[in-house]
Amino acid sequence: MKLWDKGISIDKKIEQFTVGNDREIDIHIAKYDIIASKAHAKMLQKIGIITVEELVELLGGLKVLETQIENGTFVIDSQFEDVHSKIEFELTKSLGEVGKKIHTARSRNDQVLVALHLYYKENLGIVKEKTKELFTTLLGLAETYKDKVLPGYTHLQVAMPSSFGLWFSAYAELMIDDVYLLNAAIQTVNQNPLGSAAGYGSSFPIDRELTTKEMQFSTLKYNVVAAQMSRGKSERTIATSLGSLCNTMSRFAMDICLYMSQNFGFISFPDELTTGSSIMPHKKNPDVFELIRGKCNKIQALQSEMILITNNLPSGYHRDFQLLKENIIAAFEEIKDILDIFNYSIQQIIVKDVDINSDLYKYLFTVDNINTLVVEGQSFREAYQKIGGQVQDGTYVPDTSKHHTHIGSIHNLSLDKIRAKFPD
Repeated sequence: MKLWDKGISIDKKIEQFTVGNDREIDIHIAKYDIIASKAHAKMLQKIGIITVEELVELLGGLKVLETQIENGTFVIDSQFEDVHSKIEFELTKSLGEVGKKIHTARSRNDQVLVALHLYYKENLGIVKEKTKELFTTLLGLAETYKDKVLPGYTHLQVAMPSSFGLWFSAYAELMIDDVYLLNAAIQTVNQNPLGSAAGYGSSFPIDRELTTKEMQFSTLKYNVVAAQMSRGKSERTIATSLGSLCNTMSRFAMDICLYMSQNFGFISFPDELTTGSSIMPHKKNPDVFELIRGKCNKIQALQSEMILITNNLPSGYHRDFQLLKENIIAAFEEIKDILDIFNYSIQQIIVKDVDINSDLYKYLFTVDNINTLVVEGQSFREAYQKIGGQVQDGTYVPDTSKHHTHIGSIHNLSLDKIRAKFPD
């Protein structure tokens, strides 16, 4: 069944190519099509297109399908083009002529669009909540290990003293910036496009404010052309926000892989969280974090894909938009798993003691020692040259006693202030 079927057979090769794997992808948005269809049916009754009795029948039929979706028994058979045609078929099958009325004043275009908006809104909220859980874990680790020294690096060269507390809370605070973007994406999709039909509205006296309230959107996408043009724009915005979060996690995962290596040896994980080698019995590989890094980098590429698919399309609907669904939905499902496994694994990190008296870290405190001379009255340039000279002639002896007092530094992490910054 096809919603656009006019009784004309279509070439099977063309049908296979145009439908693609929509059936599999649409399982993810099935429940949201039900939500939208319920709201639409209530609106149709209010404006007199269907009767109260017909509304009751439609809501009952939709409830049956909703239960099937929740139970995992809802299947989009090969005879159907997508979830929307499947739902209308099932309603018609069980309710007869009443089922055929559900598509009144709708186009498949705004039907897909509103289901996607609902899916995006809910899943952006889930991603945000899982990000907060990881954020909270990282701040807890920062508090636990705030006094554990960790060498800081620039250019991968030993630079200045840092701490595990500073490291954990750095990534936690970066996630606040990622949530700002997630919130922007939520605001973008929290606009009701239903009623835009094929992109130019409807001659029926539809009540778009009613459906907005029923589906709990914060506002309408008022202009019907703007509503249709939000396809692609919403996905680009979402890809940006997910990519930002993935950038934070991929960099964090890279740090973990680096710090687990024998040449650094700052951290470890229980054996059951690592993998081995088929020929090297000593190996403890950070496969989880390597896969997190790779999967996050893959999601970061999504923004380019969304841009290239939609970049030069004129206004109105185009079938190109169908290609947006698959990878954006896959990215949502992937990033939720990534956040879960990251949070699960990082809680089991083993933080090792770093011997700052090792020759490896001999120059970790040169800047602190320069600053001490400045406080004693020397100019910065004079102090810099003095310590630099000691480094060059091999007479430098580090003083590790300097205390950093300013907000956000190694000895003043300001974790309470970072925690308070996390946006609603």
